[in-house]
Amino acid sequence: MKIGLQIPDFTWPGGPSTLGADLARVARTADDAGFNRIAVMDHVFQISMVGPAENAMLEAYTTLGFLAAHTSRARLLTLVTGAVYRPPGLLAKIVTTLDVLSGGRAELGIGAAWNEEEARGLGLSFPPVAERFERLEETLQICLRMWDDGDAPYEGRHYGLERTLNSPQALSRPHPPIMVGGSGERKTLRFVARYAQACNLFPGPELAHKLDVLREHCAAEGRDYDEIEKTVIFRFDPGEKGEKTGEIVDTLGKLAELGIDSVIGGVADVWRVTPLEAIGADVIPAVADL
Repeated sequence: MKIGLQIPDFTWPGGPSTLGADLARVARTADDAGFNRIAVMDHVFQISMVGPAENAMLEAYTTLGFLAAHTSRARLLTLVTGAVYRPPGLLAKIVTTLDVLSGGRAELGIGAAWNEEEARGLGLSFPPVAERFERLEETLQICLRMWDDGDAPYEGRHYGLERTLNSPQALSRPHPPIMVGGSGERKTLRFVARYAQACNLFPGPELAHKLDVLREHCAAEGRDYDEIEKTVIFRFDPGEKGEKTGEIVDTLGKLAELGIDSVIGGVADVWRVTPLEAIGADVIPAVADL
């Protein structure tokens, strides 16, 4: 099992004046500790599950570019991009740029978007839910088109691109891995089976059922279920002195028994970096063979 870090909160004790230095230190520590991914949310307001909307939130892809410069091993992604927030051709170019400048470490984490408050607040695109899913699928198709070797046009219901030129091309081959986030059984998991290399789910009581649904979609799409990486959102709290790392290992073992390959999650008081070091010392090696 692999362990990834998500950084969902930037309201840290030093405030904005030290945020760059603090974030660089967190990223370097996670990279050295063996976290295989570093992810940020694609939000412009803080989400209610983490804190009030007024709390600090950094733009995702600017942040990932910064993280690329301060790491050398971890893969970099959003968990997950709101597909309707950026035109698909531009999104493909952004992820390609991140991949090239990071030495081939970018992934495209993507979903249909859900936070109407922030979208309305900053004037971002936020069509009705059915259209958001239509645009998500077209975005996936456009990204894959831009990551192939041609530059053929694309004409969809919502997007039209006259020339899908993408130079330089991504270093990741055949393209940056795609992770579709969400657990919707009718559309989201079908998109995973049709387009993605990874899914991202919640580790609740319905997890086994969601994996069964994904397996069914893979069979319908002629896709090998086992080639899709199964990831879940997680919350790491190793304790102030690392005293809870054993509990984390036990929980991850149960997830591995269900078929989960990777967990990606926030770490309590991540700005202290000592929790990252505890996970790197006591959790990552312990679950590596699960």
